[in-house]
Amino acid sequence: MIVIPVKEGENIERALKRFKRKFEKTGVIKELRERQAYTKPSISRRVEIKKAIYIQQLQREED
Repeated sequence: MIVIPVKEGENIERALKRFKRKFEKTGVIKELRERQAYTKPSISRRVEIKKAIYIQQLQREED
């Protein structure tokens, strides 16, 4: 459970922002989206390889 201590006189918007940031770090939404549809292991590997190739190309262009 996420606990956000709100100090006296603190803006609610700021506390909400802190809550959203902590919630994002837990990865609950990301996991829910991944579980909505099954992806085969071969497809997930293919996506990882494409990401790695893309990152390498960006790094080469930067150098």
